[in-house]
Amino acid sequence: MITKRIVPCLDVRDGLVVKGVNFVGLKDVGSPVELAKYYSEQGADELVFYDITASAEGRKIFTGILEETARQVFIPLMVGGGINSVADFDRVLKCGADKVSVNSGAIAHPELIGEAARIYGDQCVVLSVDVKRQGDKYCVCAKGGRENTGKDALEWIRWAVEHGAGEVVVNSMDTDGVKQGFDIELLAKVCAAVKVPVIASGGAGKIQDFIDLFQKIPDMDAGLAASIFHFGEVTIPELKRQMAAAGINVRI
Repeated sequence: MITKRIVPCLDVRDGLVVKGVNFVGLKDVGSPVELAKYYSEQGADELVFYDITASAEGRKIFTGILEETARQVFIPLMVGGGINSVADFDRVLKCGADKVSVNSGAIAHPELIGEAARIYGDQCVVLSVDVKRQGDKYCVCAKGGRENTGKDALEWIRWAVEHGAGEVVVNSMDTDGVKQGFDIELLAKVCAAVKVPVIASGGAGKIQDFIDLFQKIPDMDAGLAASIFHFGEVTIPELKRQMAAAGINVRI
């Protein structure tokens, strides 16, 4: 049985970790370097570092703070934000990233997915998708959720996986920061559509939300959260203890 992963997310703006609701109202939380070290020691299975304004501001990811963060962790580190070329992949990998997340850059340059997969391997290429429901359709948003592309999310995810994305992070904008549970309907559709690992993001508010995620969608690989970990509402050791008690395979 595959071990389910717990993944804290560091949304970084101007060198500080921030968190909001539905991608807006961002508030400073703390230092990404200190938080990365803390989560690594707490038993996180992986860590995500997003420079959340890089794409919207049309700049490269801040490598200094990334290098400092990477030095603090001994678990896989996924990095995203302002990734628009193979050169960007190379730069963040040299800063200590294990995997690179592409979102707006892949929407603007779809060929980047295949190019990066050929050079670095598909296990290194992670498609991150900001998804917003519009009626009965799931739409892809870009630039930190600021721009609705009109793309169908499930079609985009399938295409990206076929062309080299080895993993998918599904960010539900409708549930982000609301703390009422993951978007089970959306996530189940994504897991049914692709055969690569899927990470659920957006909506976790309590331990039971993670248990529900993995019990309702057995194929789900990982659960990602930010504010409940940042503000101490849920600790990773206790989360894993309760998941194990519920029969979910986790690394303790």
